[in-house]
Amino acid sequence: MNREIQLIKEDIQNAKTALGIEFGSTRIKAVLIDSENNPIAAGSHEWENRLENGVWTYTLEDIWSGLQDAYQEMAKDVKAQYGLPLANIGAIGFSAMMHGYMVFNSADELMVPFRTWRNTMTGEAAEKLFDLFNYNIPQRWSIAHLYQAILNGEDHVKDITYLTTLAGYIHWQMTGRKVLGVGDASGMFPIDPKTKDYDEGMVQKFDALIAEKNFPWKLRDILPEVLTAGESAGVLTEEGAKLLDVTGTLRAGIPVCPAEGDAGTGMAATNSVKQRTGNVSAGTSVFAMVVLEKELSKAYPELDLVTTPDGSLVAMVHCNNCTSDLNAWVGIFREFMEAIGMKVDMNQLFGTLYNKALEGDKDCGGLLSYCYFSGEPVTGFDAGRPLFARTPDSHFTLANFMRTHLYSSLAALKIGMDILFQQEHVELDELMGHGGLFKTKGVGQSIMAAAANVPVTCMETAGEGGAWGIALLASYMINKAEGETLDEYLSHKVFAGQQGSTMAPDAADVEGFNRFIETYVKALPVEKAAVETM
Repeated sequence: MNREIQLIKEDIQNAKTALGIEFGSTRIKAVLIDSENNPIAAGSHEWENRLENGVWTYTLEDIWSGLQDAYQEMAKDVKAQYGLPLANIGAIGFSAMMHGYMVFNSADELMVPFRTWRNTMTGEAAEKLFDLFNYNIPQRWSIAHLYQAILNGEDHVKDITYLTTLAGYIHWQMTGRKVLGVGDASGMFPIDPKTKDYDEGMVQKFDALIAEKNFPWKLRDILPEVLTAGESAGVLTEEGAKLLDVTGTLRAGIPVCPAEGDAGTGMAATNSVKQRTGNVSAGTSVFAMVVLEKELSKAYPELDLVTTPDGSLVAMVHCNNCTSDLNAWVGIFREFMEAIGMKVDMNQLFGTLYNKALEGDKDCGGLLSYCYFSGEPVTGFDAGRPLFARTPDSHFTLANFMRTHLYSSLAALKIGMDILFQQEHVELDELMGHGGLFKTKGVGQSIMAAAANVPVTCMETAGEGGAWGIALLASYMINKAEGETLDEYLSHKVFAGQQGSTMAPDAADVEGFNRFIETYVKALPVEKAAVETM
């Protein structure tokens, strides 16, 4: 038998494994890792949110059937590869999309359908809470959903005994404990980075705000207890084990780490939990997470503040649009090639067009585009129209055309990040890049480095995403040395020796992107006119 397979079998038999399960917006994924933190088995389940009575939601049936299916697929993978039943695991972690609204009464019944992060029904509450706290409260945050329900006079509010996120709900059902990892909790209510708990001053302001309603609860009564990475968050109960593994093979008593949100697991999976580091995920949408050394001087509507799984403050720039328009233009080139009878290899086509962009003028030569398939909060748009424009004397070449669309895909992100760098003087040592924009080696990476004026690193081993990230947090809880921080554990025991490529920003590229952004911001009224007239 292959020695590596034998060692993995020993890890499975001796429960030197960790399991991470993450609920993404379209897929639930389960990843089992060995004692070296390498993925050894996986399972997944596709699911979709549904729009019911104007609310984006998933049913409880969706949640449980999806969790059980993903787990069974992973357990079958273990059996197929290693010939062993999965009866015991070293530690388990659950993670999910952050924010949203799940509320329960004293009989532990869900009182209204789960309102996911995707809902934009809390504008009035978010605005009033921003003013009350002097802190950005995005519409998707749990506290915005709660306050909007109060403003709406919804009858269920008086009966709330527990408000949590999707990950918090799963964790509660698995362990019986109403706790939550600090990263996920930071998308429910603002966290004080000094105490790594809900900001007490803001808690008191909220309680005073709603005092006249005479609800039988105060805010802290209904929120989950906050835990940081590495703390014990309970064990899998007999009921939890039966819920997770419907075959009854899995034992109870397995340690469970604090449940986390997808932002926190993404930070763990990219080794970006240390202060002065960050990561950028660039695909259909794009967001950057920057781990701060200190609090910002004031609140900005363009910036969300959340935390790492160990409680460091993180500024998040989230943009709705990234590569959709770029991909659509590549699709036009594919159609042209097919029309003249050429066979198309999409990887080659993307690679050719992306690399061509590197030959373009640094400021795109008078070309401009907006990639807004939907609204873009960072630039103040509720709706979008993909738009391409140029001046009559522009340098209209294929290289500039492609460079323009690459710049455009990161332009809104750059505007948000420039607030951090220029107004708040935040300093970064490096950004980790991951997602579709970075697949063509060196291109998206160099454009991102120019946008942020920070070195950008892409790992050759792309990991398993958030499910792997929460498995790492479960592993950290049971395997950390005395006093070993999460950053030390990830750097020394997970990512040590992993190969990655780092690109420093090119000064001419940085200057060119800055010139492009000047035009981009000045011409935003053109995009506004397109939204109003098309």
